[in-house]
Amino acid sequence: MCVKVACVGGGPAGLYLSILLKRQDPSHDITVYERDPEGSTYGWGVTYWRGLLDQLHEQDPESAHALDAGSVRWSDGVAHVRDLTTRHSGDQGHGIGRHRLLEILAARARDLGVRLEYEREITADGLPSGAGLIVAADGVRSALRTRHSAHFGTQLTPGRNHYVWLGTTKVFDAFTFAFVETAHGWIWCYGYGYGPDRSTCVVECAPETWTGLGLDRANEADGRARLEKLFAGVLDGHPLLGRPGGTPWQTFRTLTNDTWHHGNLVLLGDAAHTTHYSIGAGTTLALEDAIALAAALREHPELPQALARYERERKAALLPVQSAARYSAQWYENLPRYMHLPPERMFALLGQRHSPLLPYVPPQLYYRLDRAAGQLEPLRRFKRWLGPKVARTVHARTLASRE
Repeated sequence: MCVKVACVGGGPAGLYLSILLKRQDPSHDITVYERDPEGSTYGWGVTYWRGLLDQLHEQDPESAHALDAGSVRWSDGVAHVRDLTTRHSGDQGHGIGRHRLLEILAARARDLGVRLEYEREITADGLPSGAGLIVAADGVRSALRTRHSAHFGTQLTPGRNHYVWLGTTKVFDAFTFAFVETAHGWIWCYGYGYGPDRSTCVVECAPETWTGLGLDRANEADGRARLEKLFAGVLDGHPLLGRPGGTPWQTFRTLTNDTWHHGNLVLLGDAAHTTHYSIGAGTTLALEDAIALAAALREHPELPQALARYERERKAALLPVQSAARYSAQWYENLPRYMHLPPERMFALLGQRHSPLLPYVPPQLYYRLDRAAGQLEPLRRFKRWLGPKVARTVHARTLASRE
């Protein structure tokens, strides 16, 4: 049965869904609407891991091969703390420019017969006529979702720290963290390569550090110059780059929705959920949403059942990721708690920042317990049992205190 699909938003989620639906049934009439001009994407590089690439090879080998070929790889993590450095080997990570990722997906979608309409803004009052399925893949500020926010049960929870998403011509050979102590508190960056001559560099700090350093008052050029001076040790003389039109400081907002569909309208990617950037999962989750929605539409001919299954499966899959993201954000919001440790121990706990137990155990004790748990299976089992139990207890007390 031919289905007319209108996908609003030409990011990774919308483009990949159109690819999968066309592969499932070439007779589907699919149009992707993107309000911005083609090639004008914001952002620098995105990260993903081998598990996602394996999934993409199963779904559409052609686009997966192109994505793999266009990516850079690293397997080390490096942390710079004051004038000390520690390096650890880990799982292989991948980075690709957001612009290149969208090029690959758009080209593949066109080859399969998807219509791509750029510079075409779709509003809640001007939905495409005749579409059997409308996909809101228009990001965290989704206009289509906002119109029905009461139905979706949309909630936005602001984070505490300020951050800015920049690029640099410094090519990092590892996933790099740099922590700098100032008279106004700590400021840090995450850096990773995504091409032969570019890296992403995300800078974050507490609000009192942001204002103390004058970053709230500085114009963009002066602000970047101050950051270049602070992170000179890892930038090696390379500049930090903003995007055309400006690169503002922000506070991260975690988006959740009680339900993800309304009639024939369904939420996808950042329109449905966000997770803190410090776990590097945004693009992966968006593509996994597309995979799940395409599978649900293939296996359930009735739209309500398909959308219900998609929502149910993705919500369940997101629970551990959202928990990890929440604890990761809290780790950075409580960074001074860990900075008195030797760099190798601090870096070890940085790797454990997703743990629900870590915030409630003194850092030195947690480090020793974690080292011991690596050698004793009973202690590993106890740690896995205790962490969620402590987290649930604290969460319940927090809710009770608000009543």
